Amino acid sequence: MQDSFGRKIDYMRISVTDRCNLRCKYCMPEYGVKSLEHSDILRFEEISKIALACTNLGVNKFKITGGEPLVRKGVLPFIKSLHKTGQIQSITMTTNAVLVEQYREEILDCGLDSINISLDTLSAGKYEKITGKNELAKVLNAIEFCEKSDICTKVNCVVIKGFNDDEICNIAQLAKDKNIYVRFIEMMPLGMGQQSQWVSNQQILSVLENRFKTIQIDDKIYGNGPAKYYKIQGFKGRIGVISAVSGCFCDSCNRVRLTADGFLKLCLQYDVRTDLKTPIRNGATGQELEEIIKKAVYKKPQKHSFSKDIIKNKEGKNMSQIGG
Repeated sequence: MQDSFGRKIDYMRISVTDRCNLRCKYCMPEYGVKSLEHSDILRFEEISKIALACTNLGVNKFKITGGEPLVRKGVLPFIKSLHKTGQIQSITMTTNAVLVEQYREEILDCGLDSINISLDTLSAGKYEKITGKNELAKVLNAIEFCEKSDICTKVNCVVIKGFNDDEICNIAQLAKDKNIYVRFIEMMPLGMGQQSQWVSNQQILSVLENRFKTIQIDDKIYGNGPAKYYKIQGFKGRIGVISAVSGCFCDSCNRVRLTADGFLKLCLQYDVRTDLKTPIRNGATGQELEEIIKKAVYKKPQKHSFSKDIIKNKEGKNMSQIGG
C-alpha cells in the first residue's frame, strides 16, 4: 500500500484505549480529559477486522498503544490472537510499565516482539511530579524483568528543558549493563506538549559525547521506527535518538494510526482522520473496508509543519486521545 508520494505504508499503531493510570503533564491535563464512552471504543473483534484489512493491503507491523494499553482488560489475549491475522512480521507494545508486574505471565505468553517503556526520569520526586503517581520502582522493576526475559526492551525518554535535561547521561547508563535500547525523543508541540520546551537531539548527542567520548553511530536498523542508534564503548545496549521535530523524517514515514474510537489517523500533527468504526458497524465487507483504507492512505500528508506557528487542520487533542 502506498500514499500519493510513493511511500510504502506497512506499519500501524493501534490505540486500544484512551484511558491511562498516569497523568503525565505533557500528555494530558492534570485534571484529566473526558474519557470516551465504552460504546464508542472499538471492540477487539472490530480491531481484528481492521488489522486483517490492513495486512491484506501490505501492513505487517503493529504497535499496541493507548492511553495505557494494559489498563484495558483482555489486551494481552487480544495481542496473542492478532498473531493469527494475515502475514504479520511483528507486534510491539508501548507502555508506562506500571502494570507489567501484574501481567508478567500473560506478557510472556502473548508473543510480543518488543516492548517500549516510557520513562522520563530516574528521580522518584520528579517522576511523581510529572506523572502524578509514585510508581518509579515498578517501572524500573519492569525494565529489569523484560530485559531478563529476553523481550526486546526499549526505554523511551522525552527530554524536557528544565525538567530532565540534566539526567540525560544517567538515563543513558540504563543501557550500560543491560541489553536494552535507551531512546531520547524530542518533545512534539502537540496538546499539552506545547507548554514544555523541547530539547533537540543535537543537544542531547552533544551532552552524551562530552560525557562518554567514545560514542559512535550504529548503522544497524533496530525496529520499525525512525530512531538513529549509537554505540558507546563498554555499553551492552544502544542509545537511540528520535528527532521528531528537528530532523523531519516524513519522507520515509511508513505509518498510520488507528484511534481507540475507530478513526484512521494519517499524521500526528493534523486533525484529519477517516471513520472506520461506522462502516464496520454498518456491516462493511472486508473488501469494502480495504477500499476505504486504501483511499484514505493515499491522501496522507507529505510532512508535518512543527516549525510553523499557524497550521491548517492542526491536531487539538492530547496524546492520550490519539495514541501517539
